[in-house]
Amino acid sequence: MNQHLSPEQISRYLAGNATLEEAVHARKCAICSAELARLSSPLSLFRSAMRGWSDSVNAVPSALRAAAGDTDSHLDRLLPPATLDLPWYRSLAQGIQELVHPVRLPPLEVTSTPVAVKPIWGLYGRQKKSWMFSTSFQVGLLALILGLGTNKAVQQAAKDVTQIFAPVDIPDYKPKPNKMQGGGGGGDRSPLPAAKGKLPKPSLRQFTPPVEVPQNLKPKLAMEPTIIAPPDVPLPQVNLPNYGDPLAKLGPLSNGPGSGAGIGSGSGGGVGPGKGGGLGAGEGGGFGGGVFKAGGGVTAPILLYKVEPEYSEEARKAKYQGTVVLYVEVDPTGQAVNPRVIRSLGLGLDEKALEAVRKWKFKPGYKDGRPVTVAATIEVNFRLL
Repeated sequence: MNQHLSPEQISRYLAGNATLEEAVHARKCAICSAELARLSSPLSLFRSAMRGWSDSVNAVPSALRAAAGDTDSHLDRLLPPATLDLPWYRSLAQGIQELVHPVRLPPLEVTSTPVAVKPIWGLYGRQKKSWMFSTSFQVGLLALILGLGTNKAVQQAAKDVTQIFAPVDIPDYKPKPNKMQGGGGGGDRSPLPAAKGKLPKPSLRQFTPPVEVPQNLKPKLAMEPTIIAPPDVPLPQVNLPNYGDPLAKLGPLSNGPGSGAGIGSGSGGGVGPGKGGGLGAGEGGGFGGGVFKAGGGVTAPILLYKVEPEYSEEARKAKYQGTVVLYVEVDPTGQAVNPRVIRSLGLGLDEKALEAVRKWKFKPGYKDGRPVTVAATIEVNFRLL
């Protein structure tokens, strides 16, 4: 080896695990021999101390080690003694004996002396500001309670709290079926009135209006005529081969003196004296008058603003309550018009309900993208608080 021994090689040499080449180098190299000699002296002292400690431990008597105890004795102290595992009858007898003849304990010797401490209530002393603030708050709270108790409005509200009951003298409400309403009319300004005839098929959309006397005998695209009405609406039926007004009289075929195509004296491509693509007086389609019913392509009105009805003095004195059912028509502006009572309560509550509903605001019903007048039934409740 040309180099000196490394620290690891020196440690192996001192421990007796050096290789043959390392041992030969240690004997020949003066520097390595000096380093080994310097480290061998304290190592030999450490070995001598450890050997002496080991001999002294082995010289301890066995009796002393037994007195110190072993691991098992320490574990035994963690477990309850076997005397505590008594049968239940012996434990019961022992409890009765201790109850009759309790064990007298020696008097308790108090070795501590009490130390005087400052009371917590006197920590801040008696301050006039705190006393005045507390007294003023209590007096103000008492005055507020007395003021509310003697107030006439509060007393009246307390008297108005009565037991709620259901009236038994009101018959069960049975709504009447509403007829589909609407209307339509038409014509081609003929001098003769429209003649009696059958109706075309009802449809929610109209592409071709009906005519009694066709003007174009060879159309390029022939389509079946229709009137605007829900398909499930009952319409007048007549057994005649020609189209016409089923409510008119028999006579020569004529589209009528109306305008806008269709049949009748109205306008709009329908049948009858109305306006629109429906049948009969009125407007907007359908059959009858000028009011639609929700369904069949007609959306229902939506309540936007509501005014609570007032209680009549007669009903309040009689402690009377219930529900008033009204029929209203919501026009295209969202107002409730033509209200009438369907189910009455009396004692002035019907008038109060009509007065309140006239002030309500609705989002109108729509048909084919435009607002129309739609009939609705409204329940106005009267309840005592």
